[in-house]
Amino acid sequence: MQLILDTGNVEEIKELCTCLPIDGVTTNPSIVSKEKKNFKQLINEIGEIIGEDMPIHAQVLSTKYEEILEEALYISSLRKNIYVKIPVTQDGLRAIKDLHRKGIKITATAIFTAHQGFLAAKAGANYIAPYVNRLDNISGDGVAMVSELIKIIDTYKMDTKVLAASFKNAQQVIELMQHGVHSVTVPYDICKSMMNHPLTDWSVDKFIEDWENTFGKGSKTNNI
Repeated sequence: MQLILDTGNVEEIKELCTCLPIDGVTTNPSIVSKEKKNFKQLINEIGEIIGEDMPIHAQVLSTKYEEILEEALYISSLRKNIYVKIPVTQDGLRAIKDLHRKGIKITATAIFTAHQGFLAAKAGANYIAPYVNRLDNISGDGVAMVSELIKIIDTYKMDTKVLAASFKNAQQVIELMQHGVHSVTVPYDICKSMMNHPLTDWSVDKFIEDWENTFGKGSKTNNI
């Protein structure tokens, strides 16, 4: 199961890379625009942090078939291990199919139904990225939809990974892990909430208090 960071903020990536065994970084046009940096520069900065063997997922802006191809080829030229994110539209599916034949690595994105995910997988996408919380926001059931998609991909042994995205909380992540999701991409705040718990902090403080009451303030296992 892969854990991918959904951020373009280099400081967030640096921090989380020091303590988490991450499997890559995803971006999208909204994430990139928040950083107010040149696109190529940002991709290079992220690459310097995570290393050339770690994948980056970066998205096209184009919506027409020919323009998607042109932009996808440019993005794929930026580094060795990069996945081009293409929204699942009619033109997007056509582009995914043809780019797959050229050996371009593809992440199909903006998926809101299991049908879309299945078609993107058939077209040759390496990853298919369904959105969880955005579907919940319009009275859908994001976790249920992604669970259906996981079952389809696994049942037919399709050569793709479900990369669940658009999370509001850590509970959604855990629910999909229970359903066997292949990978998740989570933002900085959810990564932090997955790591931290107030009762863990309380427990550590209590251990230290009990120890120091017996062995003295500042003492450790290696100096008593």
